[in-house]
Amino acid sequence: MTATPNVYDAEPIPEAARAEIDRMLQSGDLFRYTAPENAPVTLLEQEFADLLGSKYALAVSSCSAALFLSLKALGLPRDARVLVPGFTFAAVPSSVVHADCVPVLCEVGENYRIDMADFEARLMDVQAVIVSHMRGHTSDMDRIMALCDARGIPVIEDAAHSLGTTWHGRNIGTIGRVGCFSFQSYKLVNAGEGGIMVSDDADLIARAVIMSGAYEHNWAKHLAASGPEIEAGFARWQNRLPLYNLRLNNLSAAIIRPQLPEVARRVRDGRANHDYVAARLNTSPWLSVPEKLGPEERAPDSIQFNLVGLSDQETRAFAEAAAARGVKVQIFGLSTDNARAFWNWQFLPGETPDLPQTRAMLMRACDARLPARLTQPELDMIVETLLGVADEVMAQNRAYGT
Repeated sequence: MTATPNVYDAEPIPEAARAEIDRMLQSGDLFRYTAPENAPVTLLEQEFADLLGSKYALAVSSCSAALFLSLKALGLPRDARVLVPGFTFAAVPSSVVHADCVPVLCEVGENYRIDMADFEARLMDVQAVIVSHMRGHTSDMDRIMALCDARGIPVIEDAAHSLGTTWHGRNIGTIGRVGCFSFQSYKLVNAGEGGIMVSDDADLIARAVIMSGAYEHNWAKHLAASGPEIEAGFARWQNRLPLYNLRLNNLSAAIIRPQLPEVARRVRDGRANHDYVAARLNTSPWLSVPEKLGPEERAPDSIQFNLVGLSDQETRAFAEAAAARGVKVQIFGLSTDNARAFWNWQFLPGETPDLPQTRAMLMRACDARLPARLTQPELDMIVETLLGVADEVMAQNRAYGT
């Protein structure tokens, strides 16, 4: 019998990182501005921009830092209202609060994507939008961009879970004004912590670079190859913006850079694993994996599915029975402190938002890690556990007439 797979460990850091890490440990050269040019962080920014097909990239301490800097670089006024999906991680509305703005939440459907009717209704009174591609699920970016462009509202993409995902063949994170990615240990590329933002907007990136902590003329060390447009932006904003010191260090960049060539393979394997498990889970009358939208090609390292026709008691019994057999399933709405359930975000200004559709979805939405490195027997073990537990929980309750 296949042992319960470990779904939490990341893939090993590529051997190619070792020599550069050893060099830095010997020299102590960890600060991105020590070298006059082409520090590991600078090279990472260029390589990541090339990977995504963007003009510019800025590596920072986390995806939350990237979101915060994106909002500040847009020059939004204090208390500007920023529209955010009701299904996301608490760090996303937190970045809005950190930027002295006000989060406005919109409804999300059973397929984990933005409810477009509610989005459009709430768009009338906001100054910016963060589209959170939560767990890598892409909302209708065609409609979102058309609605926002018509109103002159800038769109920030929270692509923490979406490195390698495409929409009509275009990389997620490059569709809005700016895209933000994560290098936290559970993401496709792992540095323990870290983030990066991409954009084609030279002035926005110039502002973000300075605010990230490019004091004096260290902004010049951010670009392997510069140009007149962004140099003009740096000259325009030097000494006119606060320094928040959210920089990435060279050691993190040395860990990240050798993983970039692995992205395509991880995306391919992760998608194959997800689709195999999804097809089997969908054979159960009690489990439902929503279909992706047509233009989307996902890069999943986890799977989400809804429990169909289960009561609160049955939902808890399902999660407990799966955990007892070694398969951890998170049900977003059941925990009293889950950071993905909007009613737990007590830092939000005002009363808890009324999002009945999102709340109902979160009470039955299940989340299980499914890293790309899992083998076929390990996938089968996870699937058979989930299918078996669902059947047993529902059979037992039908026998008792509940």
